[in-house]
Amino acid sequence: MKILALDTSTEFLSLALWQDGAVAVRELLAGQKHSELVLPLIRELLDETGLQLAELDGIAFGEGPGSFTGLRIGCGVAQGLAFGAGLPVVGVCTLEALAQQAGTSRVIACLDARMNEVYHAAYERNGEGWREMVAPGLYPPSQVPAIEGAGWCAIGSGWDAFGEALDAVYGAQVERRIAGAFPLARHMAELAVPRFANGEGKAPHEVAPLYVRNKVAFTIKEREAK
Repeated sequence: MKILALDTSTEFLSLALWQDGAVAVRELLAGQKHSELVLPLIRELLDETGLQLAELDGIAFGEGPGSFTGLRIGCGVAQGLAFGAGLPVVGVCTLEALAQQAGTSRVIACLDARMNEVYHAAYERNGEGWREMVAPGLYPPSQVPAIEGAGWCAIGSGWDAFGEALDAVYGAQVERRIAGAFPLARHMAELAVPRFANGEGKAPHEVAPLYVRNKVAFTIKEREAK
């Protein structure tokens, strides 16, 4: 199976081209230049692997949560490429991709959502995939949901930014923390391959970003209240 995966949900731009387990990647800190860099880098990957877009089995993208602008770019690129090549699309949750990256069986994934909030979810390994123990949500770091049990691994920029507040909630339940981790397309490809194989790919117009946050801008009074 041949899958192109891309993630533009954070300041980190991540691309991967999966061929039956072999993966070619492009990963760089892109800042605000995702829209300028993503298509030329995809072309580089295709040239490197000698593939044409139409030879792929599908396109996966980081559906969110994450930067609203980044999510729109990623979804739009995936839709445009898939539509032109007649390919199915799978959206992969960025928090689940972090869980896949962690390499452990219990993961609390948090992304810095700005405005003193985090995108949060918790997962347990279920065969080759993940069971969602706490669905993706948006919380102040001190108000993230309680989780049962011990042996959890913490990963994501939310932990880097708000580790003290999150530690106050979970304490000794977290046995390991992975610092400096971004959602990566290579892990999204790993998660997407069985979904494509099971016929879960969607038509390009059927996919959409997973924003989680319903409001981007706040009034002065709302900011003061927060």
